[in-house]
Amino acid sequence: MPSLADTTRGRILFGGDYNPEQWPEETWAEDVRLMREAGVTTATVGVFSWARLEPVPGAREFGWLRRVLDLLHEGGIEVCLATPTASPPPWLGELHPGTLPVTAEGTRLHWGSRNQWCPSSADYRRHALALVEDLAAAFGRHPAVRMWHVNNEYGPVCHCEETAERFRDWLRRRHGGLAALNEAWGTAFWSQQHSSWSTVGPPLAAPYLPNPAQVLDFRRFCSDVLLECFTAERDVLRRHSPDLPVTTNSMTLYPHVDCWAFAAEQDVVSLDAYPDPADPRAVVRASIGQDMTRSQAGGPWLQMEMAASAVNWRGVNRAKPAERLRLEALQAVARGADGLCFFQWRASRQGAEKFHSALLPHAGADTPQHRAVRALGRELPLLAEVVGTDVRAEVAVVFDWPNWWALEQPGRPSDRVDLVPLALAWHGALWDAHLTADYVHPEADLTRYRLVVVPNLYLASDRAVENLVAHARRGGTLVAGFFTGVADDQDTIRPGGTDGRLRDLFGVHPLEWRPLDAPADLDGGGTADLWSEELRLAEGTEVIASFADGMPAATRHGRAHYLATLPDPAVLRRLLAGAADAAGVHPELPGLPDGVEAVRRGGLLFVLNHTAAPVHLPLSGPHRNLLTARDTAALHLAPHGAAVLRPM
Repeated sequence: MPSLADTTRGRILFGGDYNPEQWPEETWAEDVRLMREAGVTTATVGVFSWARLEPVPGAREFGWLRRVLDLLHEGGIEVCLATPTASPPPWLGELHPGTLPVTAEGTRLHWGSRNQWCPSSADYRRHALALVEDLAAAFGRHPAVRMWHVNNEYGPVCHCEETAERFRDWLRRRHGGLAALNEAWGTAFWSQQHSSWSTVGPPLAAPYLPNPAQVLDFRRFCSDVLLECFTAERDVLRRHSPDLPVTTNSMTLYPHVDCWAFAAEQDVVSLDAYPDPADPRAVVRASIGQDMTRSQAGGPWLQMEMAASAVNWRGVNRAKPAERLRLEALQAVARGADGLCFFQWRASRQGAEKFHSALLPHAGADTPQHRAVRALGRELPLLAEVVGTDVRAEVAVVFDWPNWWALEQPGRPSDRVDLVPLALAWHGALWDAHLTADYVHPEADLTRYRLVVVPNLYLASDRAVENLVAHARRGGTLVAGFFTGVADDQDTIRPGGTDGRLRDLFGVHPLEWRPLDAPADLDGGGTADLWSEELRLAEGTEVIASFADGMPAATRHGRAHYLATLPDPAVLRRLLAGAADAAGVHPELPGLPDGVEAVRRGGLLFVLNHTAAPVHLPLSGPHRNLLTARDTAALHLAPHGAAVLRPM
């Protein structure tokens, strides 16, 4: 199968979304000239161009697109050609109202924005695939086209009757008959038993709490039906251009689809990431998305979208300093990206995103922002030898989408517990300890990792439980957070409140969950938040942190650690760093100050200073800094500076 390497060919890709249909044709030549001057290698074209390509049903207005592709090819700019199926034209909704999505309250949404499509709609799929078929036939062999980008940020959800029919078919495949469905959904509760498939459907607006197992299955179905849409388009593209890789894009901590399942069906795994310049921990949020995407890809990946400066959708949209732009780009490369693409090339003058930044801003090329873009375009070729290499980590973090969907439903012990801030807290503790981690599915092979970290796995299948137990039994270190192993994969509580195999492994039995409504003091200093548990300790279980009242907050049983709360960042960092050290996992560079990250990719060591203070550290031997083309035996970084070091 084709891969990202077929597109990179030894280069770090650099560019972004290009929407020439928004501009007069005389602008296009200037765009290509400025792209060349900025070092752009790649333009993503056509993401939202359905109405321009098919202005009326059955029309094919491809001439403008061919002229754009020809012009880019003549200028040496390669193209990631998109299928425009994320944003149907108004005529589709007018002629086929069933293509428009319906909310759980029964409201049909309309055109005028984007993503106004029902993933289950046969009419939507028919029109979308017809256009993709003709697009692939016309441009699959065009010399400018080096990759396909399908749809955009898959996520639409619909509750219409056509969706209900598909959902019922999906449930029959998953559960079999109605008796099995009733058992899996626990419909004996509140007299919800289904005696006919006609009463089974998506969870709709109801007087009180919905059935949690039904909601969980519907989230699974929604992900699967979107994946069907992706693979249908992908297969059309492969038929016409089997040598071109196919991708689609998700975002950091993206809740709408199971990204493990999507990654398995892509030739290239892509990420859209927009860390907030106003967030002092934005670097942590950026790195968790990068590490997750690299792990889903099993190697190099593509940054499909990032911002050159401000976005347009926060309450206050801060501009991004030039040094921040450079650090974010180098951080992505350090953590496995072989391409950096931005939204977008030229800032739009009209539409909902006209205040979103671009590589070429409204003020033009003679601006500090565009000069920073050009500087990045000159610097990326210096790092060409990193292309195709991987980041090797000895720490794995378990993350699962069905667990996320189950954990955050109403009716839990505490609505203060959400997976995203919990995941960010644990990832941030590893980042602060200068430890790089892969992310893994709970049932994935863990044999090459010394330390496995489980921030939360409330919903754990039997295979997941057996996998974690096997890791510890063969000598690996395991650290798990609170409320883990409570329910099976259908959201049924395990006998005894937690899985017995995990109780034996951790040497603890949570007798009662005691969520916290405010931080509580820990004995010996620090605080903990969100959660506590009354624990019965097995023989040999050691308490390594306690609440001020003496109740255990963290325990160790052999190599298995259990955290019955969320410690504050300093304490969590200390606990995870201690477990890593005992497991033989150490930072790439000893003595790094806070706010400085060191990541080894291939044979290169990326050192990035995210602070406003200079950094001076000795190195283990002479190195060459590829960014300065100078040899050095010591690390000297300016505030917000960076070095990419090759041992000599």
